[in-house]
Amino acid sequence: MHTTRSRLLLLLLLLLLLLTMGLRQAPLVNPPPIAVPAGMTDVQVGKAIKAALAGRGWAVIGEQPDAIEASLHLRKHVAQIHIAHDQQSVRITYVSSSELKYEQKRGKPYIHKNYLGWIQNLVDDIGRDLQLVSAGVGG
Repeated sequence: MHTTRSRLLLLLLLLLLLLTMGLRQAPLVNPPPIAVPAGMTDVQVGKAIKAALAGRGWAVIGEQPDAIEASLHLRKHVAQIHIAHDQQSVRITYVSSSELKYEQKRGKPYIHKNYLGWIQNLVDDIGRDLQLVSAGVGG
């Protein structure tokens, strides 16, 4: 009786552990495009993006006139993104990561929930910085 109870308890603990690990993952969805205020130049858009990246600890690792590659290193976690931009919108796309539990499940990508929070913070900051530059503050 005692070994059966121990095995059942161990099985329940393993299931709880697996469930908890799964809850730290979420579907990986790139955010919707960020609207650029009318009248901004490509240079102004790029400056606003780079200011937001720097403010959140992201490093620019590559740059073209209409795109920025950036990475974030937090402890052992690394995320890399591609940011395409023009005078209408800014689009953030996941590129790669390490130690962020990225995997494909049933044909759909999943990643650690923290990544989604980091990207949402970046989206919010880019939107704010675009508005500030458009208004003539800091641009």
